[in-house]
Amino acid sequence: MFMKKKVSADKELHNQASASSDLQGQGVSESGSEAAGDMQQQLSRIPELEAEIASKQSEIERYRDELLRKAAEFENFRKVKERESIAAGSRALESTIRELLPLVDDLKRVVRNAPMMLEITAEAKPYVDGVELLKRSFDNWLAEKGVSEIEAVGRKLDVNFHEAISMIDVPDTEPETIVEEYQSGYLLGDRVLRHARVIVAK
Repeated sequence: MFMKKKVSADKELHNQASASSDLQGQGVSESGSEAAGDMQQQLSRIPELEAEIASKQSEIERYRDELLRKAAEFENFRKVKERESIAAGSRALESTIRELLPLVDDLKRVVRNAPMMLEITAEAKPYVDGVELLKRSFDNWLAEKGVSEIEAVGRKLDVNFHEAISMIDVPDTEPETIVEEYQSGYLLGDRVLRHARVIVAK
């Protein structure tokens, strides 16, 4: 009787172990199946992810091109404004110098006639010296700004730089040679501020 009970208990334990083993096997099988399913799902997303990466790359390239274009446009705008600013400054300087030229002419006349004044009265010397000093200061200022006087007397008439106001007979002088300067002409760099007004030989 005791032996029958023991055999029965052993059978029951064996059945339970077998059932547990079956359950564990089933669990491992189900877990492996889930892992394989996840892997398959992730693999199936690769084309989608690649397409998304390609789209983002295309978007980055578009933004990069747009940024480069805007930078180029800004650089062009900056250069245009810089040229305009330089041109405006040059025009303002040119205008100022043109307005000062009559004063320079007056100073030149005073200096040219100074010897005659000094012959009349020696007391005029301080005034003549002051005018000469003022003229030198003007000449230096004009030179600093790039202003130069147009050469005239002894040269051939050049309508680009000279304006003939009269023609006279001058023996042994080639026609159209400048023999006298009535009013000085000036250049600002290579631009004519004012033509020299001259008298030429016939």
